[in-house]
Amino acid sequence: MDRSLSPDQRADLVLQQMTIDEKIGLIHGGTDYGGPESRIPPGSLGGAGWVPGIRRLGIPDLQMTDGRSGVANTGHLGRYATALPAPILAGASWDLDTAYEFGALLGKEVRDLGFQVSLGGTANLIREPRNGRNYECLSEDPILIGKMLGRILKGTQDQQVIGNINRYVVNDQETGRASGGDVIIDERSLRETDLLAFQIAIRESDVGTAMCSYNLTNNEHTCESSHLLNDVLKKDWDFKGWVMTDWGANHSTVKSALAGLDQEMPYGRYFDKLKAAIDSGAVPMSRLDDMVHRILRTEFACGVLDNPPRPRPVNPFSGADVAERVAERGIVLLKNAGNQLPLDASAVRSIAVIGSHADVGVLSGSGSNQVDAPGGNAVPGSRAIWDPSSPLRAIRARAPKAKVEYDPGTDFAAAAKLAAASDVAIVFAGEPQGEGGDLPNMSLPGKQDELVRAVAAANRNTIVVLETGGPVLMPWIEDVSAVLEAWFPGIRGGEAIAGILFGDVNPSGKLPLTFARSETDLAHVTVQGPPVKGSRAPFDIKYTEGLKVGYKWFDAENKEPLFPFGLGLSYTTYSYSGLHVAQDKEDVRVTFGVKNTGGRAGAEIAQVYVSLPASAGEPPRRLVAWQKIPLDPGEAKMVTLALDPRDLSIFDANKNGWTLVPGQYGVFVGGSSRDTPLSGTFSEK
Repeated sequence: MDRSLSPDQRADLVLQQMTIDEKIGLIHGGTDYGGPESRIPPGSLGGAGWVPGIRRLGIPDLQMTDGRSGVANTGHLGRYATALPAPILAGASWDLDTAYEFGALLGKEVRDLGFQVSLGGTANLIREPRNGRNYECLSEDPILIGKMLGRILKGTQDQQVIGNINRYVVNDQETGRASGGDVIIDERSLRETDLLAFQIAIRESDVGTAMCSYNLTNNEHTCESSHLLNDVLKKDWDFKGWVMTDWGANHSTVKSALAGLDQEMPYGRYFDKLKAAIDSGAVPMSRLDDMVHRILRTEFACGVLDNPPRPRPVNPFSGADVAERVAERGIVLLKNAGNQLPLDASAVRSIAVIGSHADVGVLSGSGSNQVDAPGGNAVPGSRAIWDPSSPLRAIRARAPKAKVEYDPGTDFAAAAKLAAASDVAIVFAGEPQGEGGDLPNMSLPGKQDELVRAVAAANRNTIVVLETGGPVLMPWIEDVSAVLEAWFPGIRGGEAIAGILFGDVNPSGKLPLTFARSETDLAHVTVQGPPVKGSRAPFDIKYTEGLKVGYKWFDAENKEPLFPFGLGLSYTTYSYSGLHVAQDKEDVRVTFGVKNTGGRAGAEIAQVYVSLPASAGEPPRRLVAWQKIPLDPGEAKMVTLALDPRDLSIFDANKNGWTLVPGQYGVFVGGSSRDTPLSGTFSEK
């Protein structure tokens, strides 16, 4: 307990006192294999996982909890937490300070509820737009994911809990994730896309644990891949924490141990046999010691041994202000024809609010990320969960003199009649999604497209508010005046939406992913699955698009998106000027001016993209830097952004390293991937 020693020294001192049985007890969960999953083991707080400690050595039980939008699935124990917006909304803020604030609140509540390990930190790319868990992800771009997730994880670990980065790696769809789905991808593409997001986030946060995924990668179970765990994660990236399985994702004792897996969760189906493997010489004792050392040194490094959590009740509304701020910064205004928005509360006389249970709440994502709503589901009996934050109530509060009426949208004629009798119609359209399955397509479910068309035909001042976990098709886009992507906005989602609709908040969010016009424009027209639908037979998930993920695919294939990556409208306007690219050896700095040319204060997220020399064989452009710039009306600021040489490089699989390609590089600056009014060049020798 000498805090002057390093975490590694302290871990070694403890390790010297441990028996082999005590060591093996730390490398797998405490739940009995084969027992009822609903049974809570003695000593467990009822979270996602539990590892018994060692009382005689002062090693506490490891209590683990799920949750990327807050501490998940604890309501059945009478313990609630703040329902934060979905991570994809946090990603849409493009704001590193917001990301840290998001992670810090999550970590605080994890600790207050008595847990030491937060399993919330998904670094997977949104590569498959119909993935049922896209709402848990941050973006389709690895650099945006890495930087934002790095700040979220840093915020969490600064609360003296252990963070986790998951699902390592290429678990980009639910179809086949645990039944033999085998992702086939070349090494260079893997390093420059999916792995790059993990690499940056780990570097930025020094996160304590990594979770290997269910799927296979290039013909190996990811949790048995020595290349991914030993070579890449631990050797190339110098990851000092421990690797745990996704729940039930281990498939062996010896192979996975030698491949670099350190802990099997939630039980010990395979790792409780490790003692016999060591006795036989199949696994060296040094490997077991390394597993335990990684766990202990992380507990010391994150402070959970020196300052163990002291459980106390959490007021599930105490973090509501943070949740609302995050939602306000990540909601994206996609269309605003004729400056329909913001609404003028003093002028509008009647408003029709239609659809998606907007009278009682806002939609959330389901599965292991589900944060239990205090008081229960706002829509009793529904499989989807609505957080109790009523947009209808919030709209009425913003427009107290207007007649605001609600229609559920189940009868199109009735909804259209109400819309026709109102000055403004606001249609809420939702798409429930969650763990365990992918979406059948990108269309809004339940004939909601028909509802939007019917309402828009009755009222030309129709606004659509989308509550989705990812991109959707919008066949009615030309018929409506405005579209707001609200994602899954959390416990104050209704208030955040109303604040933007009425201009109390000037929207600043930008799309962290591309919205396609049609599924035929995607790299894969349908979700890749087994040859026979519903079969559990192994199958290949071929990433034939390679480096061309998201906007890079649309750029390379000359396809026009519905809404491009990086787009987000404002109630003011911005202009860009004065690009200057300075170069000193390997350092490249980009300087430019941004001015608020409108009449409202706002914040512009200025984005820098780079094109590599043709010999690099890269997609046309990649995001390399950005900054959120608050500006008063008429105010101008000069911005200088340094470009990381790694972000300008390609991965050379033959040399197992990153390299700068000689030649001319293009620099493009603007408000989205398809709106870059400034351009310049620099060269690498």
